[in-house]
Amino acid sequence: MDNVLVKFKSGIDKLDEATKQEYGEYYDSDGVKHEAHYDDVPGIFALMEPMDDAIDAVKKLAKKYDVYILSTAPWKNPTACNDKLAWVKKHFGGEKDDVFYKRLILTHHKNLCHGDYLIDDRPDKCGVDKFTGEVIHFGSERFPNWVAVVEYLMAK
Repeated sequence: MDNVLVKFKSGIDKLDEATKQEYGEYYDSDGVKHEAHYDDVPGIFALMEPMDDAIDAVKKLAKKYDVYILSTAPWKNPTACNDKLAWVKKHFGGEKDDVFYKRLILTHHKNLCHGDYLIDDRPDKCGVDKFTGEVIHFGSERFPNWVAVVEYLMAK
């Protein structure tokens, strides 16, 4: 979902300054740099805005393909699973006839899922590199956006 269906930064932009400081990058007293961990902020995933063209693209692909959302929920964020489900329901609906009704899979091992295609922005994380179908590297030169992804998959 993150940086494929949703703009992760849009969630960060909605955080108050105290939360940004608590979860942002910092240097400790020994000068050691600690990376930002905004994905651990409770509630952040429900705040995010859709990527440009993502909603329409997925609905179009669903007319041709059996589509699912395959995402990872940060281990240290106790609300991430619920927030991601809330986001899907908000943007795609939560009723039986809606495109992603009971089609959200949260896993740290994407390679355990089977399919013909996996659209992901991080092909070296969470088992994506071991996925048995074709990986479409979202945000890459070949697939910079949803327009390119839809054009490629609809031509198959």
